[in-house]
Formats: sequence, structure tokens, C-alpha cells
Amino acid sequence: MATWRIAVLPGDGIGQEVTPQAVRVLDVVGKATGVGFEFEQALVGGAAIDAHGVPLPEATLTLCRQSQAILFGAVGGPQWDSVGQEVRPERGLLAIRKELDLFANLRPAKCFPMLVDASPLKAAVVGGTDIMVIRELTGGLYYGEPRGVERFADGSARAVNTMVYTTREIERVARVGFEVARKRRKRLASVDKSNVLIVSQVWRDVVTALAKEYPDVALEHVLVDNCAMALVQRPTQFDTIVTENTFGDILSDEAAILAGSMGMLPSASLGGSVGLYEPVHGTAPDIAGQGVANPIAAILSAGMLLRYSLNLVQDADRVDAAVMRVLESGLRTRDIAGGGRAAGTREMGDAIVKALEARY
Repeated sequence: MATWRIAVLPGDGIGQEVTPQAVRVLDVVGKATGVGFEFEQALVGGAAIDAHGVPLPEATLTLCRQSQAILFGAVGGPQWDSVGQEVRPERGLLAIRKELDLFANLRPAKCFPMLVDASPLKAAVVGGTDIMVIRELTGGLYYGEPRGVERFADGSARAVNTMVYTTREIERVARVGFEVARKRRKRLASVDKSNVLIVSQVWRDVVTALAKEYPDVALEHVLVDNCAMALVQRPTQFDTIVTENTFGDILSDEAAILAGSMGMLPSASLGGSVGLYEPVHGTAPDIAGQGVANPIAAILSAGMLLRYSLNLVQDADRVDAAVMRVLESGLRTRDIAGGGRAAGTREMGDAIVKALEARY
């Protein structure tokens, strides 16, 4: 029997509440298929700062390197706002991405038919939306050098961040975009700001050249501001989107409204030998500890773990189908309530686990 080591990093806030529900789902899959899961938990983010003074302890990074996949919760919170920029909780996640070379972030944004009214946009706009946003994750403004703050005697300051991309960095994430698009509806939108940024001009050149290797995929170039507008105006025009780090961060969060709630959005960060899977909703400190957080994004992230790291495609499909079945039954956490039967984090997890067990 195969045994997979999974690093479990719940992090902070509601990450500590939703991650256990994702672990329960993987347990069901393991018991039904004979696949062994070895879960080992470690600290990251604010919890790690409180315990060790750093957002990513060396022991946590070692565990990640020695695992087949990482199940991640969320990091951050107002109680750590006063710590230095270089040791903020978010730096723990950024360091994992960089150290493990997780350069491609896959964020699906799908409007489930039964949740079409949960979006603030009109049903006629969001209905049928099914987008995959692929964000470059280890380059650009978040990592470029030089960076920092220069402070002057008169109290003013000059801050610098640098957007840097190499041909190799662009090509490898664009290739992921083409490969993913090829398995979907064969349409890829490459998003840049080539009318202003030199970096984006190079981005567009590299993507255009790579497209010759994928004649079956229709490529279009879209300026980031136009893309932002189109996502809320006519999102169904998009299938697969690939873009750089900062643009991808913003656009993928914007796409959250298409699904009705960030609590519905999973993600996968790929590239190196270990994949990282996390919901995109953040720590939600306003509801942390109340047991009302939506665990679906974390559970769908576990499904992506099965699909992309373990190649258990049928089991990933079962997880997705179990979530769909529970939503069809009318059970809702409060972020997607819309008149459905109210459920807390644990109750929603219970229902999805039961629905998943019924599929084996």
C-alpha cells in the first residue's frame, strides 16, 4: 500500500478551523482506496512567530521538503501588524513558495449553478462562469531586487520595489498555462500591461513565441485593466488566464465574486517536487474561532492535491461531486447562505464526508 506524507500547516485564524475538514476528506479517500496518508502538522505564519519568533521555522520547511504535498490553511492577522515587514506572517508562505520553487498558482473560479444568486453580480452575468487563473508565483514585484525604504532627515521616505522577470520564468509559467488550457476549452488569455511596462513587453514576446508549440490553443493578449473590467462585465469570455504575480494576485481575488464567496475558492501552487494546496480566503479574523467558516475551499484544495500531486483523478472527481451534492441539498455556511439551511464549519464538513463516503 502506498503511503503519502502530507505536511499540514493550518496557520492562523480560520485556517485552523477549515484545514481539519480537508484532512477528514483525505482520510475518507485513504480508507476507501487503500492509500495511506501520514499527516504531520507544523507551525507557520503568526502561530510560528508566537512560538519561535519567525514565520517559517526551519523544522517546518524541512517537513515540507520531505513531504509529497502540503495542505495549507492561511496566515496573518491584526495581532501581527506591528511586526517588521521581513517577519510578517505572510513571509512564511512567500518563503515556502520560493524555497520549493512553486512558481505556478492555479486558482479555479467556478460559479456553481445553485450559488448563482450568492454573487453580487447579476445571475445573467456570472451564470456558466468556469475560469482557471494561473498566476506566476515566485517572481515580479514580490521578490524583485532592489527593494526597501530609504528614509531622510526631514522625515520623508523613498520606497522601492522592482518588477523583474527572466525569459525562463515567463516561459515556464506560460507553458503551464498552455498545458492547462489544452485540457480545458483550449483558450488562453495572457494578461499583461505591455502598453506601459517593459517587463510586460518581454512577457508578451515570450508567450507569443511559445504559442507556436500549441497550435491547438487559441491565444489572446489582454491588458490587465481591460481584463479586470471584463471579469465583472462578461466573465464567460474567459477560460484559462495566465499572468504575472501582482496582476494574478489581484485578478484571482476579483474572480472570487464570480463564485459568490472566497470560501468557495481552492488553489494549487505547483512547480517543484512538492505541491502546496490552500484555500484563497485568508484568515478572516472577524469570524475566527466562531466555527462558522466555510470549509469548502479547503476541501476542494484537498481535491486538487489528489488530482495534481497524487494523480488520483477519479478520487478528486469524487470530492468535487460530494461538494456539489451537499450544495444541491441546500446546506449553506453563512457566507453563501441565500436562504439555504444554515451550517457551521463542522456540520458542512460532516455532510461532505458523508456524501463522499457514499461514492465509494
